[in-house]
Amino acid sequence: MNGQVHQFPPDSLNLLVDTIPSLCKSKKDVLLFFSSAGVNQKHLADITNRVHKDPNSINKYEIAREILVRLNDAGDAALRERREIVKRVVEFYDFSRCWPDQQIKAKGLVAQVREFVNVKDAVTRLQQEYESKLDEERVKRQQEENERLELLSQKRQKRQRIRDELLALYKETDAKKRGKQLEGILNRLFELEGILVREAFTITGENKEGVIQQIDGAIEVKSHLYLVEMKWCKEALGPSEVAQHMVRIFQRHDVRGIFISASGYTEAAILDIQKALNQKIIVLFTLKELVLLLERENYFESLLNSKVEAIQLEGKLLYDL
Repeated sequence: MNGQVHQFPPDSLNLLVDTIPSLCKSKKDVLLFFSSAGVNQKHLADITNRVHKDPNSINKYEIAREILVRLNDAGDAALRERREIVKRVVEFYDFSRCWPDQQIKAKGLVAQVREFVNVKDAVTRLQQEYESKLDEERVKRQQEENERLELLSQKRQKRQRIRDELLALYKETDAKKRGKQLEGILNRLFELEGILVREAFTITGENKEGVIQQIDGAIEVKSHLYLVEMKWCKEALGPSEVAQHMVRIFQRHDVRGIFISASGYTEAAILDIQKALNQKIIVLFTLKELVLLLERENYFESLLNSKVEAIQLEGKLLYDL
């Protein structure tokens, strides 16, 4: 059956038991059919001896059944022989070798074997196609999983580099150089997390006494626009340091605000921001929090959502000094 015959199921075995003897005129011809198909002599020897010594003790159909059952019982060891037997029956066309009164019957039986083989082959092809599709899907899923793990690894490495660069900024004494580096780090951090940067983070304003650098930008999270200001000051931010950004927030309709401070906030600044919460969502971060979320493989958006919920539900400003 095109290389797909394994053990004969009962229906195909019975069909072969009826067919093979009808193709052979004598008992010796039946034995010759099996021998020519490569059947091992260990399956034929005793039957051959019995036919020679006492031919009336067994008929052609019993010979065929006994040999086919033995080949079935042999399992994989007789796989080649079983395939060859089916092949020879399917390819049998010279019915002149049959008894004249058996030729029509033999043709009908061979036709049944061919039909049976065709059906089995069709089922086998469908099964092969199905298994092939499953294999392709398994390979595809494995490739997708490998790609996912590779992307996660790459993302983890990028987050690690951002964290290292943030920590390195604490050692940078050149304010201008530090500001340019921080500008790039913030843009890359939000891009890495898939947060839409509506206004890229850039250095704004001039250096003033106590203020080392100021970075402004805007991001969009869950359809909410946040104006972001990052300040790197020598001291904790007071009311005057947060006032300008609060004005920007109130001047723009339907926006929220984010402060990121490298040095924390004074109680007076916290009080001013707290008073504004009944009109605007203003979220406080420290640079330390950004470093920690990168170390712990947490995400800015998740932390931001937690802070917003605390403001909306409890009116609390959460930040880690």
